[in-house]
Amino acid sequence: MSLTSGRGPLSRQPAGRLDPPVPVPVTYVEWFPRRVRGLVDGRAVVDSEGVVFVHRSGEAPMWAFPAADVTGDVPTEPEPAAEGFVRVPWGAVDAWFEEDQQVVDHPRNPYHRVDCVPTSRHLRVEVAGRTLVDTSRTIGVYETSLPARLYVARDDVDMGLLVPSTTTSYCPYKGWASYWTAVVDGTTVVDVAWSYDDPLPECLPIAGMLSFYDHRATVVHDLPQGPHDLP
Repeated sequence: MSLTSGRGPLSRQPAGRLDPPVPVPVTYVEWFPRRVRGLVDGRAVVDSEGVVFVHRSGEAPMWAFPAADVTGDVPTEPEPAAEGFVRVPWGAVDAWFEEDQQVVDHPRNPYHRVDCVPTSRHLRVEVAGRTLVDTSRTIGVYETSLPARLYVARDDVDMGLLVPSTTTSYCPYKGWASYWTAVVDGTTVVDVAWSYDDPLPECLPIAGMLSFYDHRATVVHDLPQGPHDLP
């Protein structure tokens, strides 16, 4: 997401517009001022403080490394936008680290931001005709290139209609998510909601709160939809 993927400004379907327009596809390369390591069997096969971040239209951004910083039997391919640099497939190593913090799923984009803002926007959630949520005590989560979401405290959720799911997922910006299944009068809706019980520091305001999928439940809110066409 961010610059070149999702609805970012240099993506193929930007949320806004540039004036004057920038032709796409486009590639943007910048220095990434952090040490990055890739480990296999506990041994660093990638260890670099000369990393560049490559943002290519329609793709998630990726690291590229000076060829000399990649050792051992790990696959590489040249990075066309940075002479002398190579890319390493994400799954070619057991674990990636920025400095001493492990990074899961994909590199964290420096242009991706998550703001958790207390709000009085109304949220109502129904499953099988039963109300799970009806409150104006919410937190709006505004994340780069993604639709805004409302999160709600468990005190404002009928938790008696939800049971924990075994599903989990990881967001590099928010952390590990756990999921909830609705069981309402014989109707079961799997993974209707999710929560971050121990989110990353920038998302602490939503710790333990729930958000609901609008394609699995009836979700009514008053978040602005925004103009479809800019002037």
